[in-house]
Amino acid sequence: MEIRDQHPSDEEMLAYADGELPSRRAATVRAHLGACWACRGRIAEIEGGIREFLEAYRTELDGRLPPAAGPRALLKAQLKALPKPGTFGMGPRLAAGLCAAALSIFGALLLSRPARLSGDAVAVPKASLTPGDTLPLTRTGVCQMPGNQLAELVPVSVRQTVLRRYGIENARPDAYEIDYLITPGLGGSGDVRNLWPEPYTNTVWNAHVKDALENRLHDLVCGGTLDLGTAQRELATDWISAYKKYFHTTTPIAR
Repeated sequence: MEIRDQHPSDEEMLAYADGELPSRRAATVRAHLGACWACRGRIAEIEGGIREFLEAYRTELDGRLPPAAGPRALLKAQLKALPKPGTFGMGPRLAAGLCAAALSIFGALLLSRPARLSGDAVAVPKASLTPGDTLPLTRTGVCQMPGNQLAELVPVSVRQTVLRRYGIENARPDAYEIDYLITPGLGGSGDVRNLWPEPYTNTVWNAHVKDALENRLHDLVCGGTLDLGTAQRELATDWISAYKKYFHTTTPIAR
């Protein structure tokens, strides 16, 4: 059976996005994603859900979660009150208290556990918010653009709108670039559907790496070796896979 027919299950793709698949199976899933657009779209949705959870945790729960030490101490105290081994008599109120304490500890430990995300997950926009959008430009039009139009600055008001759409508040100015999924140099528009907060750090697949890809694709399109529509589609679908394809590498090249 060819690899494109072996669609991984949602559970496998979730484990892949979380970095928990065995290395051999992860390599198989990675190869499948490189050949299957449908599964790439599905993994983007899964990774988008993980990113939304992280942003909700950072912006809504961080600082409000009670420390695990309190529930843990309560559980220890109630355990001491239990009858000795071999005896009975745990009342329903004590049992309920133990359950509540245990659940509180579990919730505190779960939410305080650092999320394990692949580097790809935080660098790829959420497809439902940023599907990409283009202007009606031809290859000649984009290749004759003045230099200052190849990477237009995003107005502050639009920046704030994009951050809010992604649930990001009080972001440091140097934390994100409000980037064009399809760069203006390849016909991308300034619509919010073509913008997302791309991290500068915390992932190897950052804004600087994507800039290098955009320059490479622009050179290929204007050199006549790559169709403009293909370049736009590959940026919008999975820019990280496009980087690996056009730079012939699995990791970003040192600048």
